[in-house]
Amino acid sequence: MNIDVFNNFYKGKRVLVTGHTGFKGSWLSIWLHELGAEVVGVGLEPYSEKDNFVLSGIGKKINADIRADIRDGEKMKEIFRQYQPEIVFHLAAQPLVRLSYEIPVETYQTNVMGTINIMEAIRATDSVKVGVMITTDKCYDNKEQMTGYKEDDPFGGYDPYSSSKGACEIAIQSWRRSFFNPEDYGKKHHVSLASVRAGNVIGGGDWAKDRIIPDCIRALEAGKPIEIRSPKAVRPWEHVLEPLSGYMLLAQKMWGHPTEYCEGWNFGPEQESVLTVWEVATAMIENFGYGELKDVSDPNALHEANLLMLDITKAKTRLGWKPRLNARNCAILTSDWYKRYKNESIYNICVSEIETFISEQ
Repeated sequence: MNIDVFNNFYKGKRVLVTGHTGFKGSWLSIWLHELGAEVVGVGLEPYSEKDNFVLSGIGKKINADIRADIRDGEKMKEIFRQYQPEIVFHLAAQPLVRLSYEIPVETYQTNVMGTINIMEAIRATDSVKVGVMITTDKCYDNKEQMTGYKEDDPFGGYDPYSSSKGACEIAIQSWRRSFFNPEDYGKKHHVSLASVRAGNVIGGGDWAKDRIIPDCIRALEAGKPIEIRSPKAVRPWEHVLEPLSGYMLLAQKMWGHPTEYCEGWNFGPEQESVLTVWEVATAMIENFGYGELKDVSDPNALHEANLLMLDITKAKTRLGWKPRLNARNCAILTSDWYKRYKNESIYNICVSEIETFISEQ
């Protein structure tokens, strides 16, 4: 099966991915590599030896696998100068809400100044034509409303992680107006810059702390109950390939029409895939055929949002993007990776799951 739904667009393109050692970054690097892109990855050491990045061996396949910290602005400029990327996907971040309470300063340094450093590296490198800056659905000022957040809703954030991502969005908006203004395209610059916000992303190869799928798998493998700390929390769950397909489609559109798509975009699931944490964990147990859930919610726990949804109308109408998987198929594909990872080639599993994803309509 052909996994290239981008009509050879990425073949031979020089693409730099920050955070390529992370969960989403590793999947993006695999997909881009399969499409024939010349991928340069910039990231920290992977979180664990079982990460998708490590087990897939993608670091050995791409053009460059670089360990560097996005907080080092001069190092970023040096890497950009050396590899002359044409397209940049910026995913590197401190991505965990609960951890941000423990390391709030580092969270801001990584997420806000790291993003600014990447934009400055883009500004200093003439080869870059497209920059896709990945933030999060938690960048919005969450009022726990029943309707999904739209791209022009105000940014905010209760916890250090969410607020750092809101600050990222403000910075991206500022750099786009100040240095990459669409009105000045072709005269003062040649860069199209967008920001993208995804829902709660799940899929194979994620072992991070305080995320529901890794928590489920660790408990199932240890023969212990799955402890659920926020059973009623509602999130826009989506398979990792959903937003990645949106990011890649957006970058392609930005390349061809640089002044028409350089703005903020939401990539989330359809409304019926907005489930509680308890429902998602239940789906994992059903797919594995065993396991039990345990409610360990604590009324005095650190604040995390209870209700968060995205409005994806804009991406559907203007990009022609839409989610391919419903909640059930998302859980099946996610379970598939964890069922197979100990006995099969992880790289082949990832490619086959991309094929399965592409075949869904």
